[in-house]
Amino acid sequence: MSALSGPGPEPMSLRWRWPRLSARRALKVLGFCVALGVWQGSAVRLSQLSRRDPGPWAPPFIWEVTSALAVALLLPLMITAVLNAPGPRVGWGRFLGIHLGAYALFTTVHVAVMTALRHGAYALLGLGAYDFGEPTYQLPMEAQKDLISYALIFAVISLQAAWRERQERALRAASLEGELRAAQLQSLTGQLHPHFLFNALNTISSVMYEDLPRTDRLLSDLGQLLRASLERTEPTWTLGEERLHTERFIALLTARFGDRLTVRWDIEAGAEAGLEAQRVPCFALQTLVENAVKHNQDLRAPLEVRIRGRAQGPRWMLEVEDTGRGFGAASPAAGPGVGLAQLGRVLALLHGDRADLVRGAGPEGGARVTVWLPREASS
Repeated sequence: MSALSGPGPEPMSLRWRWPRLSARRALKVLGFCVALGVWQGSAVRLSQLSRRDPGPWAPPFIWEVTSALAVALLLPLMITAVLNAPGPRVGWGRFLGIHLGAYALFTTVHVAVMTALRHGAYALLGLGAYDFGEPTYQLPMEAQKDLISYALIFAVISLQAAWRERQERALRAASLEGELRAAQLQSLTGQLHPHFLFNALNTISSVMYEDLPRTDRLLSDLGQLLRASLERTEPTWTLGEERLHTERFIALLTARFGDRLTVRWDIEAGAEAGLEAQRVPCFALQTLVENAVKHNQDLRAPLEVRIRGRAQGPRWMLEVEDTGRGFGAASPAAGPGVGLAQLGRVLALLHGDRADLVRGAGPEGGARVTVWLPREASS
C-alpha cells in the first residue's frame, strides 16, 4: 500500500516490514527460552516441595517450558508488531491498533500452543490427562500474564531495534564522513595552479628554437606533472614519488629563473631511516618549493632552496628552507599563506595531532617550513 500524498510533511509509508530471521538466531532464542522455562519450573517445584504433598516433579517443568516454547514461537509476531508500530510517533491509532491486535493474537495462540504441548507431554510421560482448569477463570489469568510478557518482550525488542538503528545511523554517518574527507583531500591536494602552467608554457616556448633537446625534456616534465595531477587517486604517496615529482617541477622553475634559483637536496639515506618509503601528502614538497619561489620571485639576489628530510624517533621531518625575505616581509604574490594553510588542513585530515606544520626562519632570515609526520613501520 502506498503512502497518501498531500501538502505538509511526507507521511510514513504504510508498507509492512517483516523481520529477518536466521537459523542461528532462532536456535539461540529457542535455547534461551528452554533454559528460562527450566529455571522457572525449578522455582515452582521448590514451592511445591515446601508443602506436605508436593506431587510429581515433572508437571512444574512441563508448565513453564511449554509456556516459554510457545513464547519463542510467537517472537516473529512481536518483532513484526514493533517494526510496524515502533512508537506513538507513527500515530496513536496505528500504534494501538497494531499492538492490541498483536497482543490478542499473541495470547490466543500462546494459550492454544501451550495447552496442546502440555497435553502431549502429559501423555508421553504417563501423567494422565492434562487439566487446564476452569476456562472462565484460567483464560483471564493467562491473559494477564501474557500482557506482562508482551510488555516486557515489546520493551526488549524496541530497545534492541533502537540500538540497531543508532548503529546503522552511526555507520552511515562514518561512511559519509569518510567520503567527505576523501573528497576534501582530493580537493586540497589538488591540481597544478594555472599561473604555473602559463609560466611553464611561456618558458618552453622561449627555448624551443634554441635548444630542442632541452625543450623535449621540459615538455616531458610538464606532461608528467599534469599526469600526476590528473590521474592521482590517493591523497598520499611515497617520499620517493614526491621527490621525483618535485624534481620535474623544479626543472621547469630552473628553466624559467636560470641561475637565480638553486635547489639543494639533503634527504637522510639508508635502510635504517627508510624515508624514501614513508608516505607524504601528494604535492607537499611541490607546494613548499612553489611558495618559496613565488614569494621571492622579485628579488635580484639568487635564491637558494634547501630540502631536508630526517628521521627522529617515532616521527620524521620534511623541511624546506629558503634564503629569501622570510615570513615577516610583504610578499609580491597575492594571497600569501594559502598553500601552507591547505597543507596544514591536509595533515590534520590525514593524521590529526600526530602531524604538525611549523613555520620559522632560516639562518639567513628566509622562510623555513617544517612538516612533522608519523613514521610508518617498514613493510
